[in-house]
Amino acid sequence: MKDDYLWDGSGEPDPEIQKLETALGRYRHKQPAPAFDQLPEIRAGKRSRSSPWRFSFQVAAVAAGILIAATIYFYLRSKPVVQQGPSWEVARLEGAPRVGSKTIGAKAGVGKLGVGQLLETDRSSRATLSLEETGSVEVDAGSRVRLVSNGPVRKRLSLERGTIHATIWAPPGEFVVDTPSATAVDLGCIYTLHVDDSGAGLLRTRVGWVGFKLNGHESFIPAGAVCATRPKIGPGTPYLEDATPAFREALSRFDFEATTPAERNALLGILLTDARKIDALTLWHLLSRVDDPDRVSVFERLAALAPPPAGVTREGILRLDRSMLDTWWNSLGFGDVSLWRTFEHNWSQAQSGPKGTAQ
Repeated sequence: MKDDYLWDGSGEPDPEIQKLETALGRYRHKQPAPAFDQLPEIRAGKRSRSSPWRFSFQVAAVAAGILIAATIYFYLRSKPVVQQGPSWEVARLEGAPRVGSKTIGAKAGVGKLGVGQLLETDRSSRATLSLEETGSVEVDAGSRVRLVSNGPVRKRLSLERGTIHATIWAPPGEFVVDTPSATAVDLGCIYTLHVDDSGAGLLRTRVGWVGFKLNGHESFIPAGAVCATRPKIGPGTPYLEDATPAFREALSRFDFEATTPAERNALLGILLTDARKIDALTLWHLLSRVDDPDRVSVFERLAALAPPPAGVTREGILRLDRSMLDTWWNSLGFGDVSLWRTFEHNWSQAQSGPKGTAQ
């Protein structure tokens, strides 16, 4: 910043100085300045009318003003500065995607997406969002994507509608995408996320794995797996893409449909009967999603397909001991859950504090 602004108001203003001016503006002296040749007369007149008490009061008032000004200045200086980081680059792939009211046509080809701005593609448009240190996000036709925040350790988008294909090389936990029914937390991966007009979503992981959550409701989606989500319910139970149609249908109804106890029991029976060894992914999640009486059946089927490692007991799993659940998950070969626990905890605290237990 140039010092000219402090002397005559020219040059680039310092935001903190402007805040200080605004805070103290109401104390501004509004009378015209006297001519210098009149100062001796003014001073003489004031001395004749002033008393020692009035002089002391004036000195105290000036001192108080200085103290207030100094306090406000150092308070403003001490306030943390929010780092929004650079804008994401928007590259046109097809058609004429829009950032706010600005269209990115064939001639321009590229644009910028800043915090709070919306990228929208119509039925004939596609675009790519990219940030060098984070990754690349391809945005399909008919999508609405907003940049929510872009701090140094957290990049956050909101997919309001449509489909994105994310390829992320940022450290795990730094890239987050909100949807109307769940939040996807990247753990170093490539994935596709779709949201329809109702707010329902579907996440497919190609490489690595993704944490999908709503409040304390969590799902882990490793490579080759899929997870649906619904508004007010959150993420469902993950399953592998090559699961049988009967298995997928039963799981969808189990997660999202209103069923009678008898129907729910029948659906769980299909899941346990049709589960393959690799479907341990799904059964592990079901342990914390079934009622207590049904947990025994899920435990026994999961233990038959993927025996629990040392230190994981039947009693511990039935009471949903998180450390035992995490140890069993790690033995399944889908990723180390401690990675999620670390970054999800930090992410949650940054938003509104830690949330609940594993679901």
